Amino acid sequence: MKTLGLGLIGCGNISTTYLDLAPLFKGVEIRSVTDLNAELAAQKAESYGIRSEPLDAMLAADDIDMVVNLTIPEAHFEISKKAIEAGKHVYSEKPFVLTLDEGLELVALANVKGVRLGSSPDTFLGGSHQQARALLDAGEVGDIISGTCHIMGHGMEDWHPNPDFFYREGGGPILDMGPYYLTNLVQLLGPVARVQATSSTPYKTRTITNGPRNGEEVPVTTPTTFHAILDFASGATITLGASWDVWKHRHDHMELYGTKGSLFLPDPNFFGDVVKMAKPGGEIEDLPLSAHPFHAANQEEKANYRTAGAAEMAQAILEGRPHRCNGQMALHVVEVMTGILAAGESGAPVQIKTSCERPAPLAEIDATKLLK
Repeated sequence: MKTLGLGLIGCGNISTTYLDLAPLFKGVEIRSVTDLNAELAAQKAESYGIRSEPLDAMLAADDIDMVVNLTIPEAHFEISKKAIEAGKHVYSEKPFVLTLDEGLELVALANVKGVRLGSSPDTFLGGSHQQARALLDAGEVGDIISGTCHIMGHGMEDWHPNPDFFYREGGGPILDMGPYYLTNLVQLLGPVARVQATSSTPYKTRTITNGPRNGEEVPVTTPTTFHAILDFASGATITLGASWDVWKHRHDHMELYGTKGSLFLPDPNFFGDVVKMAKPGGEIEDLPLSAHPFHAANQEEKANYRTAGAAEMAQAILEGRPHRCNGQMALHVVEVMTGILAAGESGAPVQIKTSCERPAPLAEIDATKLLK
């Protein structure tokens, strides 16, 4: 198989994950890194035996076929647009962009330039979520009527040394964690047709309780609690609770209620864990872990296969077929998220204008082909 050369734009914490895990996959090779902090990029490059270079040099390099945009969310649109204009395929970290208009512009530009556009999260390709997809596609719990999802915690200020961006526009639980949950719902159930929501901002400041800024107060300028209802084109209605104002709770991450049973999914921020199911009159039972390769623990007793989405996109480019973490699905998820934000502010339902196909399932044989 041919190999596509990758350039990483942004050398923050997530870049280490890509640099560590990319060697697991066929078809991709990270060849350079860039960052506004040239010294940081140089240090990262030296650690991994690759080159560091300015962004313009990366975008002009003949051996870079695709860039992975790891910049902060506010910069995703600008950087991705510049890379597309340079004729590079682009795979972005989540959130894809922060507005529907930005996403529409990128998708249109990529089509004009003849390049591929993709975005994380790729965790829905994990063993747990593909096991759930196979059960749904086989009709094991019938048609999904309703369900619940919960993203609950008390924010990042107790562990993140610089949590400011989580609490300003472009942050909040919907844009930060929502992509994992919503992308997984879309790959399981299909596109969303309408959203309703309420939102609130109970705390106007947050106090950092770790690191060199311990005790410093951070202003909160975006809602941190949401209660949303998602009406899917399939007819399913899902309740989504997302909050950084909760100390403790007892909600499962994701529950789907069908005409023939119920399905309980683990955290969609991760690739592999136990899926549970209950049939009429029966108890909730743990299902055996599937033989899917992305169910296997490979890092600190967890299944972590981040970079799978970029690698699958590269393989799809080489094979001339659609890729799974595609721009159209990412665009739809962005509209759903911004729709939740708008509905939370106005109190009025928001009709979702975009749509997308469910990505093809990533069966065991497909995942195996991605791995070296």
